Amino acid sequence: MTEEEGRALSRLARQELLKWNGWGYNDSKFIFNKKGQAEFTGKRYRLGGMVLPTFKEWMEKTFGASLDHKTTSRATLNVNDVPPSLVKEEFLQDLRAAKISYSQDAEDRVFRAHGHCLHEIFILREGMFKRVPDIVVWPVCHEDVVKIVELACKHNLCIIPFGGGTSVSSALECPEEEKRTIVSLDTSQMNRILWIDEKNLTACVEAGIVGQDLENQLAESGFCTGHEPDSMEFSSLGGWVATRASGMKKTIYGNIEDMVIHIKMVTPRGIVEKNCQVPRMSTGPDIHHFIMGSEGTLGVVTEVTIKIRPVPEYQKYGSVVFPNFERGVACLREVAKQRCAPASIRLVDNAQFQFGHALKPQVASIFTSFLDGLKKFYITKFKGFDPNILCVATLLFEGDREKVLQHEKQVYDIATKFGGLAAGEDNGQRGYMLTFVIAYLRDLGLDYYVIGESFETSVPWDRVLDLCRNVKERIVRECKEKGVQFAPLSTCRVTQTYDAGACVYFYFAFNYRGISDPIHVYEQIERAAREEILANGGSLSHHHGVGKLRKRWMKESISDVGLGMLRSVKEYVDPNNIFGNKNLL
Repeated sequence: MTEEEGRALSRLARQELLKWNGWGYNDSKFIFNKKGQAEFTGKRYRLGGMVLPTFKEWMEKTFGASLDHKTTSRATLNVNDVPPSLVKEEFLQDLRAAKISYSQDAEDRVFRAHGHCLHEIFILREGMFKRVPDIVVWPVCHEDVVKIVELACKHNLCIIPFGGGTSVSSALECPEEEKRTIVSLDTSQMNRILWIDEKNLTACVEAGIVGQDLENQLAESGFCTGHEPDSMEFSSLGGWVATRASGMKKTIYGNIEDMVIHIKMVTPRGIVEKNCQVPRMSTGPDIHHFIMGSEGTLGVVTEVTIKIRPVPEYQKYGSVVFPNFERGVACLREVAKQRCAPASIRLVDNAQFQFGHALKPQVASIFTSFLDGLKKFYITKFKGFDPNILCVATLLFEGDREKVLQHEKQVYDIATKFGGLAAGEDNGQRGYMLTFVIAYLRDLGLDYYVIGESFETSVPWDRVLDLCRNVKERIVRECKEKGVQFAPLSTCRVTQTYDAGACVYFYFAFNYRGISDPIHVYEQIERAAREEILANGGSLSHHHGVGKLRKRWMKESISDVGLGMLRSVKEYVDPNNIFGNKNLL
């Protein structure tokens, strides 16, 4: 097999492995079996093959959903529904001359026409996008990207970079009004670690590599980046840079902006990069900060030099139960104040705790439900915790074994001062495992008239409680006003902590039976929730980015002058709007 044939197979495998109209792997999904019990299929996750005996009851009680009311989704893509590919032969000739792989197949184009916003998946299940890429190209190195951008400038085409496809900001949707040929530039074949510098603890990596592949390959040499967003199985290094991503273990390893040493980006004006790979420079505004968060509007990130660390020798999970959310937030604030947060510390509210408990498997040899592990009687009767108010923090400690154990004691001592009780390692580990499977639940919900989404923000510590309460109440109120017949799920968790504030993540979902245009209603409610976040002192986004979904609030977020500064950079770097995805601006 030639190298080119091998790459063609790997491109094909990606589409065959992943769902075309839902989240994640084809063989992994939540279903209701013939007995009416929920189970998770496949063997990729620890939950795979396990029955979830209480999930059906939770779903019926929470949403008023019923297994008798099922929607139908398209099983396969109808290629006749896909807009035709409009590409001039001169461009195709130039691609062939440059030895760039490309495809005009409908399946390839639709796969890269979207991210994972609710409305995008809903469209795939029931209709089709009005505009999709006309052609997909697969560069295999930095030089290929240079050629593609030069050809796009020559032929006046529109390029939309595509990494892992996990965007939740409408960033990958093609502008309907774009008349030029739209080129989806798929970076997935640029997936090599170019070098590892063990003395400086850095690695130069091509931007198309997916998070889990990056960690696995580095681990072979005894290193890691420690960057673990919830989407790390599918999202790419270039996508992390383009959206200013954050990971679960940012307390130790930092956010993406803390990890990056050097970036190489191809723009219509040429290549942007610094002349050296040093930890810090004082040379005017940092050009990396024009690139990070640019969301595909300026060019294509091709190579990134990132910090690496030795794989930690010891890892330990933990969990703490608090009598209420207020005590839990106060504990996280104190942990942040003392700068002793573990690699990850996340606090879920009671509704999310109940949600997690509903996902407890029948086979409990590996997992122990939180209530079992704590001995329900002790918690609720002896300690007086109300199971309908209590909340839970999950913890992950990493590093030298002795230091981890000292660190663990310090955090648990603080938790005790706020009424917290240690709830065991199993519950902590289970909480982190659920992080990677929860995204699969939306597809199950859609099968039974339940639509849901997550969104996030960052907020100062003194506004955390007000923001959480007010946003959840606003969601409930908006659902009622918009004619949603069933009470919604409206829940939150604090997922990352800082000296001056925290990241808060919301889930909301509702049963849309009886609503003629559920996506429109959902978008109205989400918009109201975002307005409430901003009114309560929260940010437009902590790590999901802006895309096209949230750009209406950019001026309010960064000021008129700030927006003008970004526009000026765009106009200089890309005067002909080759990177015309219409994100941010």
